[in-house]
Amino acid sequence: MSFFQKLFGKATAEPAQPESTEHKGFSIAVSPMKDNGQYRLHAVITKEIDGAVKQHMLIRADLFSSIEECNAASLKKAIQVIDEQGESILSD
Repeated sequence: MSFFQKLFGKATAEPAQPESTEHKGFSIAVSPMKDNGQYRLHAVITKEIDGAVKQHMLIRADLFSSIEECNAASLKKAIQVIDEQGESILSD
């Protein structure tokens, strides 16, 4: 990034978000949230049950300085939640 881009705040392209990941029949889509110059852990966990798609929004207080770190941590946490709670995370 050049001096003038830093000075005038020209936005740079964010790295592409990874595609959704499958784990034990669930689909995990990581989508870090910007928060005061950092990234908050966020993922959407979905699964089709009896023809209906159900989803769970996973949002944690964890903040990361890079989007890559946040993506990795979001995926790891989503897998942990699925392993611990299974389909109960999708209950109404």
